Parts: sequence; structure tokens; C-alpha cells
Amino acid sequence: MSQAITSRTNPRLKQLRAALNGQPRLSDGLIGLEGEHLLEEALRSGVEVRTVFLREDRALPGSLPNHPDFEVLTVAKDAFVSATETPQGIAALAVPPLHDVDDLLRGRPLIVITEALQDPGNLGTIIRTAEAFGATGILTLPGTVSPWNQKALRASAGSALRLPVVAGDRSTIDLLRGKGVRILAAVPADGIPATKAGLVEPCAILLGNEGAGLSPSMLGLADERITIPTPGPTESLNAAIAGSILLYEAARQRAGE
Repeated sequence: MSQAITSRTNPRLKQLRAALNGQPRLSDGLIGLEGEHLLEEALRSGVEVRTVFLREDRALPGSLPNHPDFEVLTVAKDAFVSATETPQGIAALAVPPLHDVDDLLRGRPLIVITEALQDPGNLGTIIRTAEAFGATGILTLPGTVSPWNQKALRASAGSALRLPVVAGDRSTIDLLRGKGVRILAAVPADGIPATKAGLVEPCAILLGNEGAGLSPSMLGLADERITIPTPGPTESLNAAIAGSILLYEAARQRAGE
């Protein structure tokens, strides 16, 4: 490894900082990965890691391969860049996985569509759950937080590096419908109970903003509205929990067909 970088204004650290802050224009399109676990997941998932940054008091973890394809830079303790409250002393720049709508349509599509989902923890949890229950991918609509946000990445536990996550808009929903995918809007009440909704066939579940829910225009695009019956007095469920329950129900129906 080369001599430690000592200045926080070093161009390489500026690039890492931009990547960790979700600024692709300033990071040359690269994403930031902070922590040993995310770096391991990226390498395991075949993501192209370009540069690993190690705080000078850390060694390259033994769990990481002696990888010839990325450079390793050491950084002085007081110059190390972090986006977390408890820095682990290791971060990386990587090429984001690229997916398109065709990736969402592989096999028998089960897609989650998020409209203006703003909490990165919610998005990351949905991505993780979607991979666990066999969804084919996520379509994020305008206003949804980036899946490369550090909190979203951590909440996804690496699933965002594997499961196709595609940014789209209203026309993308029309394209999905044209391919035979039914659009199901998740609503708090007055929809078909999820257990009676046909989730075995190709479908996409529309999830709305944490506070406002789905916009009228998105509701108008839905082929059907589905609801999770809740006998308790709570008015609605957290977006990530609602998405998780619906994904579980889809997996249950598909396993029992």
C-alpha cells in the first residue's frame, strides 16, 4: 500500500465523500460502500470494486480476498471519510450494478413499485425482503430515495447489490402492464384483502409515501387495490412492514399453487 493520505481535501477522499453522500456527478458515477460487511457482499455479488480505503490503524480484513482488481489506499485517522456515527475504518468505491426493465420481467414477475418513498431504512428493508421472498425486482418512481444511500444499503444487508433495482416513471408502469403485469395498489382500507388478491400471476405491488400514501394519479393507474386487514385500532402500517407482509403473502400463494 502507498503512503497514507493525510489531507481531507485529497481528490480521492473527495470522490469517496461524494459517493457516500449519493452524489454520482461528483463521484464519477461510482457508489460508496462503508463497512466490511457491505464490501464483502459487493465482492460476493460480483460488483466491480475499484478502490478500497483503509484507515491507517486497520489492516485489510482476512475475510477479503487478495484481490488484484482494486487498489488499496491507506488514510490517516483524522482524514478518514465516513457516513456513519461509528466508522469501521474501511470504505470503497464501486461500480453500481446496472439493470433495466427486462430484468424485472424475468421468470414470473413479482415487482415492488415505490412512489416517493423517502425513508432510506424503509427502502432498504423492502429491497431485502423482496429478495428474501423471491421478487424479481424493485421499480423506484420519482421522489424515492436512492438505493445507494448508505442507510438504504445497510438496511438492505447487501440485497441492493444483487436484486434488480430500476428507476422509472409512469411510462415504465405502462410498459409493465403491456407485458402482462397486473398493477396492485396497496391501500390502508377498502381494497381486496391481500389473501384473496391473485398474487400468483405476474404482478407489481405499488407502495406509496410514508405519510401521504399513493398519489391519486398512481391510484388511477392500478388495476386493483389491495389491503392488509388489521383488526387492531392502528390506522395504517409502516411502508416497509406493509410491503414485507404483501411479499410474504405473494410467496405463500405461489408456493401453494
